Amino acid sequence: MARYFKFLAIGVLFTIHYSLFTSCQEGGDAGDLLGQWRLTEKTDMYVSFSGTITQFRKNNGQAVFAKFQHVGDSLFMQCSSIYQEKSDTVMVEDEYGMKPFTNIRVKIEALDADRLLLSKDGRHWTLEKY
Repeated sequence: MARYFKFLAIGVLFTIHYSLFTSCQEGGDAGDLLGQWRLTEKTDMYVSFSGTITQFRKNNGQAVFAKFQHVGDSLFMQCSSIYQEKSDTVMVEDEYGMKPFTNIRVKIEALDADRLLLSKDGRHWTLEKY
C-alpha cells in the first residue's frame, strides 16, 4: 500500500506543478505576437494578440475580436461580430483592409520585439509594438 501511495503522491505533485506552470504563462499561444501593436499608417488603429485571441481596435472604442493561429510564416484570423453589426465587417475589411472578415490569411514578412510586417496580395501592413 505504501508503494502505491508514493506513486500517487508523485502524480499529484506533478499535476500541481504542471497546472501552476501552464497557468502562469502569459499570452499562451501568442508567442512573439503577444501584446498591442499600432498600425504605423493609421495611428488610431491597433491590433492586440493574447492567447489565441486577436482584437482589432480603434481609438473611438470600436473593437472586433477574432481567433488567430500563427503557423509558420502565416497568420490566420477568423473575426466574429458579437452583435452582428455591419460596422464591424466594414472596420476590418475596409479600414484595416483585411479580407474576408471570417477567413483572413496574411503572411508574416518580419516579426521582432518592436515591429510586425504583414502582407497579402501586394498590400503591406506595418505595425509597431505599442
